Parts: sequence; structure tokens; C-alpha cells
Amino acid sequence: MTHGYVLAAILVTAGVTWALRALPFAILAPLRESNILRYISEAMPVGVMILLAAYTLRDTALNVAAISSAALAVGVTVGVHLWKGNSLISIFAGTGVYVVLASTLL
Repeated sequence: MTHGYVLAAILVTAGVTWALRALPFAILAPLRESNILRYISEAMPVGVMILLAAYTLRDTALNVAAISSAALAVGVTVGVHLWKGNSLISIFAGTGVYVVLASTLL
């Protein structure tokens, strides 16, 4: 390998890296005022939470203790989120309730 080859490889690699990092900003710049993007940014968190809840509850055993524990934990999560408006606190609260109920009832 010659020095020119190594230098060319470094320059090409740097150019590709820079382009890949700049591309999302260049593509998203015109979309910042888009109504579709605004809708997605408002609706996406709720959709993600619904998918996570469905994925988590899909293997719930079909008995009264398991279903009531899961339902109460989901209720606590929703209630705390409506009260505090903080996803992290509501997820921790619901998880804590479920862990306590699962440890004692199941």
C-alpha cells in the first residue's frame, strides 16, 4: 500500500461518515413544519405504550389471580400517568404493583 492509497481510504471513509451523519438532518429539515410529522410525534408515544402493554400481557395466565394482578397493575400505571404525567414514574409504579402482586398471589 502506498501513502496515497491510505490517504484516499481515510478521506473516503471520513466523507462517507460525515455524509451518513448529515443525511438525517438534511432530510428532516423540510419536514419540521409537516403536519404528518407533528401528528406522528404526538401519537407515537401512545402507540408504543399500547404495543408494549400488549406484548407484556400476551403470556398472562388465564386465571383470576393473574388477570386481576395484570389489570390492577395496568390500572395503576394509567392512573399514575394521568395524575403525574410522567411516563417513568407511571411505569415504575405499575411494575412495582405487579411485582408485589405476582410475588404474593401467583
